[in-house]
Amino acid sequence: MTLEWQNISEAANAVLQCADAGDKARLAHQAATKWQAGELSLAFTIMPSDRPARPTQPELLPPNQMPKRRKAGSLASKVALLHAIAHIELNAIDLAFDIVCRFGARMPRAFTDDWVKVGQDEAKHFKLLNEHLRTMDSEYGALPAHDGLWESSEVTAFDIAPRLAIVPMVLEARGLDVTPAMIERFQARGDTETAEILSIIYEEEVSHVAAGKRWFKYVADERGEDEEAYFHRLVTDYFKGQLKPPFNKPARSKAGMPPSFYEPLADMLQAL
Repeated sequence: MTLEWQNISEAANAVLQCADAGDKARLAHQAATKWQAGELSLAFTIMPSDRPARPTQPELLPPNQMPKRRKAGSLASKVALLHAIAHIELNAIDLAFDIVCRFGARMPRAFTDDWVKVGQDEAKHFKLLNEHLRTMDSEYGALPAHDGLWESSEVTAFDIAPRLAIVPMVLEARGLDVTPAMIERFQARGDTETAEILSIIYEEEVSHVAAGKRWFKYVADERGEDEEAYFHRLVTDYFKGQLKPPFNKPARSKAGMPPSFYEPLADMLQAL
């Protein structure tokens, strides 16, 4: 793996084009470290490809073909859950560096600062989860996974506004809703190690949703759009799923998203 990058787009593209999951996480950390140390210029000489490189395993299936979850509380169920989260985090590495490489040239430097840090966090999360899976005689790639996250990036590759609306403000915000209950379940079973890993991920994901909200507001203001109405319009146009309560209102509010952003969408998307 060469680290002779001159600018942030070269570093981001190297992360995206790395197929090995562990190496991708390591490159993401190295790219972020070099950017934060001022060793990479704010220049964009490479555009990302439509899809990042992926390892040969796991097998990627449509969501409706994914195996059903095992009995809750079993080791197999725990491995399946952590594998699914690791897959989300690996996708999130690519999503962070893709948004830098694809849209950074049109945005202030602070935009690149934010999303490089997000990519660094996601790499840390993947590493924590994969190392934990190995203590259970498994690892990332051992189970099938679905490709829904990257499909959301493909339909928003043409414009930063829907990308921000769908990926951090809908998909990552959903993680804020469901993760606290998972943490509580593992704590109740005395599995403090898994609970601590999920707690780290949860706390840092709040800042990722906040970055999405902050830069969505920037784009909406720049385009003369009402931020909330613009968000509702983009989500109904480009998100092919449902927003299901209950919502974690305190965490979403901490990330800058009041209920008026997402509660009406639950009804709007259900009606479509």
